[in-house]
Amino acid sequence: MAIQPRKRRRAPRGSGELLRDQILDATTELLLETGHAKAVSIRSVAQRVGVTPPSIYLHFADKDALLDAVCSRYFEKLDEEMQRAGRQHGAQTIEVLRAQGHAYVNFARRTPELYRLATMGEGRPGSDVDTTLNSSAFQHMRAAVETLIAEGVYPAGDATMMALELWTAAHGVAAILISKPYLPWGDVEKFTDRVLRAVCTGQIVAGIIGTDLEPLEAIARLKGLAGENVSGGQDQ
Repeated sequence: MAIQPRKRRRAPRGSGELLRDQILDATTELLLETGHAKAVSIRSVAQRVGVTPPSIYLHFADKDALLDAVCSRYFEKLDEEMQRAGRQHGAQTIEVLRAQGHAYVNFARRTPELYRLATMGEGRPGSDVDTTLNSSAFQHMRAAVETLIAEGVYPAGDATMMALELWTAAHGVAAILISKPYLPWGDVEKFTDRVLRAVCTGQIVAGIIGTDLEPLEAIARLKGLAGENVSGGQDQ
């Protein structure tokens, strides 16, 4: 593929941050056009921006650092979407958490190429992408879980692990909807909501009946509770 360079005027003093953003924008464009990180090079990014390759290295040590920064910025925008959705649901933390899950899936579906690259590409421990996952979108999701534990809605436990379970569910929905759009999902929003509702409320149920029961034991416990509620209603 021929990379079209941009005509670029000499940058004024103090415009390094602007150039950095232009480099990230150009890399994002190339990723969207090619669909794969291997098709993007420092030289092609430099051509797209209208600078020389050494200008790229002034801001990013290598291609991996550049791709990490692109993915990091993607997660920052994902976090903004999730927080915006959460603010629309007031003070009910469980609804905030579910709304954040919907925002996650919807954002991924709107940006499938970048989502694949950011969440399904090869990662390296300690990269900027890992830092983003631990400081923005994931941190907010974990904070919501911690609030639910403090409120007694979720059982006491490892908030990080519970948040990872929720994240995994949202990622699974997003990934399968992107990769297999032709499967009989029906109404995608309703499908997404059923999965997220099951995961969010599953922790509530676990807190009531116990977190370490086998499936058959859990069914028996739930039936027993349902029977108690019916009997209690008849006695009144």
